[in-house]
Amino acid sequence: MPIITIETLLPASPERCFDASRDLDLHVTSMKGTGEKAVAGRTSGLIELGEQVTWEGRHFGVRQRFTSKITAFDRPAYFQDSMVKGAFHSFVHDHYFEPVDQWTRMTDVLTFASPLGFIGTIVDRLVLAAYLRRMLIARNEVLKAAVSQDVTG
Repeated sequence: MPIITIETLLPASPERCFDASRDLDLHVTSMKGTGEKAVAGRTSGLIELGEQVTWEGRHFGVRQRFTSKITAFDRPAYFQDSMVKGAFHSFVHDHYFEPVDQWTRMTDVLTFASPLGFIGTIVDRLVLAAYLRRMLIARNEVLKAAVSQDVTG
């Protein structure tokens, strides 16, 4: 099962970074390239423990739906979203927030597995890991810009 870990330094408090990371409207902004939008469950604002959101977007040329639920929540240090329904066999995204001087170290740990056994394992390693890494990095750049704007403006 692939695990992607990405650390991003953000120029804001853990509280602000935590909230920006669970802001569904900001997520939509960060996923403009896929046309992703919230279509069911909680569809805007800050998602909370136990709430679900269903996303619809285009990935690899195919319109897909993905429902995730906030399954752990310890503001401002940590939260987890887990796939409830979607194309993956499993998909769990852990978000950690740690103060570092006047900044926050945000660490994403994404663990996922495709269906289809051995074939899915090959697809995970050859295609999906790099695709998901790029998506997370792009999303984090949008988060960084959003919290930077809060600090400067």
